[in-house]
Amino acid sequence: MKVGLKWVVSFSIITLVAVGGLFWSPIVDFPNTGEFLSEDKVVGADVAWILAAAGLVLLMTPGLSFFYGGMVGKKNVISTMLQSFIALGVISILWVVIGFSLSFGDSIGFTINGKHYGIIGNPLSYPFFSRVGVLPHKAMASTIPFILFALFQMKFAVITPALITGSFAERVRFISYLLFMVLFSLFIYTPLCHMVWHPDGLLNKYFGVKDFAGGTVVHMSAGFAALAGALVVGNRKKPHHEPSNISYVLLGTGMLWFGWFGFNAGSALAANATAATAFGTTTIASASAMMTWIFFDRINGRKVSALGACIGAVVGLVAITPACGFVSVSESLFIGFISAIVSNLMVNWKALKKIDDTLDVFACHGVGGIMGMILTAIFAHGENASLLHGGLEVFAHHMIALLLVSVFTFFGSLILYKITNRIITLRVSEESEDLGLDISQHEESLC
Repeated sequence: MKVGLKWVVSFSIITLVAVGGLFWSPIVDFPNTGEFLSEDKVVGADVAWILAAAGLVLLMTPGLSFFYGGMVGKKNVISTMLQSFIALGVISILWVVIGFSLSFGDSIGFTINGKHYGIIGNPLSYPFFSRVGVLPHKAMASTIPFILFALFQMKFAVITPALITGSFAERVRFISYLLFMVLFSLFIYTPLCHMVWHPDGLLNKYFGVKDFAGGTVVHMSAGFAALAGALVVGNRKKPHHEPSNISYVLLGTGMLWFGWFGFNAGSALAANATAATAFGTTTIASASAMMTWIFFDRINGRKVSALGACIGAVVGLVAITPACGFVSVSESLFIGFISAIVSNLMVNWKALKKIDDTLDVFACHGVGGIMGMILTAIFAHGENASLLHGGLEVFAHHMIALLLVSVFTFFGSLILYKITNRIITLRVSEESEDLGLDISQHEESLC
């Protein structure tokens, strides 16, 4: 079999990275500039919980592979599952080399009235995890080793591009997807992550955006990138398909729901009351959305289905993510309820169906993330924290930020798809699509 130049280049890159790691000496004993605390500030209970939470979040990516894999046609199960699973390899390496620096490194941005607002992190702050050691970081993770914080955040970076794959399933070339994944992580995810979660980030510091665990950073970015991908790649030759294995979808949903406790409750970065609250709001919002989805389906003349129950549960998890540490359990019931109805309407909206978003990623993750951001700005507890608690200005800032994030992630992703397509054609040939990606891309099949 002829080996194309793109594969030679890919192998050369991983070779350079691996060998480069040998010569990049991590700075262990560096001068304390005031950003790190002493090792005795580490809290053992917090370390134990975040270690467990990081493992739970990692489990979500293989869970997503089952969730998506069971929904596609039988000829594309392996390729779809691999597109999720491979993110564990690609993004983990990218995160260590430069991704963490771009996300949480020293802010690069602009100054207004003496205040600095960051757009992206300095790539030279923590390359190859230099200066990422056992000391706690004063501003970002004050009770756990900084390396644990970096690894916990890595799992969020891993699952985000994996979420996008459901929009162009059954028709995208594997090598093209790998390239897009890298570009998306570098140019969409890392600046958005920095602006929302870094103490000096623009959306955090200026707009006051509340995103407890990733509704904006993860789900909105993935949702709008999915919509852009479906538009650029185009519709499948045969858009209708029967799900290959509903039991895979049920298994994937269970893994996602289980892992989401680490995703949301772990984002407290401590074993504390906030983590417990996030744990409760997470499961109740999902339960509410699941039941709302199947009942709403039924009153609209559709059968109660396992697929619908699973999609509803995931929509609830998406919607509660930005709010989980800021609202009560009783409020999470409503958040799951209303988000399920809105996403269900979007999934069944005829105008949106003209766009072949294979697994309705935008309608579920994108719209779920949007609903989560809006509802957080309405219900978040605290003085002047949200619309219902005297924070009209905070609510207005969230709506402006929502518009900015939507435009940035959609049009930014659109440009990256175009660039990817110029370098390596995104879409497989008609013959490969007919044959199925399992065979045409990987020479593997379920049978």
